[in-house]
Amino acid sequence: MRSVFVTWGHFALWSKQFLRQPLVPFACGLAIVLLFCSPPWANAQSQAATKPTGKSSAQAEKYASAILVEAETGKVLFEKDPHLPLPPASMVKMMTALIVMEKVRDGAIKLSDMVTVSRWAAKMGGSQVFLKEGEKMSVEELMKAMMIHSGNDATAALAEYVGGYANAFVDLMNDRAAQLGLKDTRFHSVHGLPPDPGQQDDVMSAADLATLGREIMKFPQIAEWVAKSQEPFRDGQFTLVNPNHLLKTYPGADGIKTGYHNKAGFCVTGSAKQGDLRLIVVIMGAPTRGGCFTSAAQLLNYGFATYRMLLPVQGKVVLEGKDIAVRGGVADHVAIAAKQDVKILLKKGEEKKVSVTVRTPERVWAPLTVGQPVGEIVVSFDGTVVSTVPAIATQEVGQASWWKRWWPF
Repeated sequence: MRSVFVTWGHFALWSKQFLRQPLVPFACGLAIVLLFCSPPWANAQSQAATKPTGKSSAQAEKYASAILVEAETGKVLFEKDPHLPLPPASMVKMMTALIVMEKVRDGAIKLSDMVTVSRWAAKMGGSQVFLKEGEKMSVEELMKAMMIHSGNDATAALAEYVGGYANAFVDLMNDRAAQLGLKDTRFHSVHGLPPDPGQQDDVMSAADLATLGREIMKFPQIAEWVAKSQEPFRDGQFTLVNPNHLLKTYPGADGIKTGYHNKAGFCVTGSAKQGDLRLIVVIMGAPTRGGCFTSAAQLLNYGFATYRMLLPVQGKVVLEGKDIAVRGGVADHVAIAAKQDVKILLKKGEEKKVSVTVRTPERVWAPLTVGQPVGEIVVSFDGTVVSTVPAIATQEVGQASWWKRWWPF
């Protein structure tokens, strides 16, 4: 027992001498700080590692598949499993709408045509506008009901009117999908409802939906309908309500279609335009409605923050200082312009990498007509040619007299 007290006594004496050293109190204080506080550099590293960006934060959201494309060129700006075939739910109606509007464009039917609702269409479940068997309604009103309110009964009525019966219209849908190159798509219904026992589900990929979305937005009527949050129906007795939450919450959002059922999860094919840039986003298989629209908005944010559409050449606008000498004409020079616009999708900050070169002969011979090609305009990005368009005469130049043609000086 005495040995223990001796040992403790030695330790106490040593400690007293140790603490008298000049740097010991400072070292002890530093140790306490490090033990209970995170050093500033560690905190900075942690923040840098978790700082969200437009792209990574979108990836962190839960969904099965997604894609973001620029609408005019179709260039992919972001993708996650873009060719995974999944149930698209009511986004199937985008193909139904495309076929109907192509029939209208080709003159096979009119928007003013009256459609008689069948018993099958009137009994269609899910989202509906409560059509009655034998009721007559125009193609245009049914299109609004389908694209704004996602009415399954309106969709069925349109498919029967155009195809004769539903299965025939489904064949039209699959044929058109093949023509558009939608390799991950197979339709079994006109509306996208869950299949009955023994039937197969519709499947599409995010990439295919983006392609389809680009195609249907070429129709001004469709673009007008899908941009509406709501619309009066049946002379105001009923209101068509658009379930696309982006229309109310995202700046520039103007479409296109949502979808949901238990197997498909929450889905959206969205469109938004800011300035000269239009983007199309597709989210498939999100577990929650809010998460679906949040993911879509995050991807759109990333696209608009990162990219811009540059117009280095504007069609039909006179190119100052680029006149061409004319030989044998009533005028000595002719002004030129690009035949058409040239647009380039690029990342913000890359504008200086774009160059425009005008290639024309030293002189041209009269006569000249307006729009006649007299050279070419070459647009390059970082030294690589990305577009070449004709340079055209912007004015007519008639032939001069015989004397002036042969003695121009």
